[in-house]
Amino acid sequence: MAEPKTTPNDASVAAFLAAVADPRRRADATAVCALMSEATGEPATMWGSSIVGFGRYHYRYASGREGEWPAVALSPRKQALTLYVSPDFAGHDELLARLGPHSVGKSCLHLKRLADIDEHVLRELVTAAFHHLDGRTLTS
Repeated sequence: MAEPKTTPNDASVAAFLAAVADPRRRADATAVCALMSEATGEPATMWGSSIVGFGRYHYRYASGREGEWPAVALSPRKQALTLYVSPDFAGHDELLARLGPHSVGKSCLHLKRLADIDEHVLRELVTAAFHHLDGRTLTS
């Protein structure tokens, strides 16, 4: 079985964020990185070449595949700032309803502009998602 490419490494989070080409996306990513670090109490760590993660959890599938993933994370993509937060905790949908303009994928939250959302709600969302997963082992 191939090793996952997205693993924690010693690359500089500050250098990664400073290299984001779009100034607004760079500022939003830097602000959300600080928010996530404060909300989780964890330092930011690079996972692979484009994800900044906080904490970690272990997953194990029935197929035998297993690995590690950050409990919460972010990635400043070209189209949107992408946050990786679990949708599987009580209150998730209610928090999203109060957040402001966003779109969602399976475990992704896409934000176009940080200025358009309620940062207090984002902090609640990140905190709840982090505590839901950090240090756990998930099996399916």
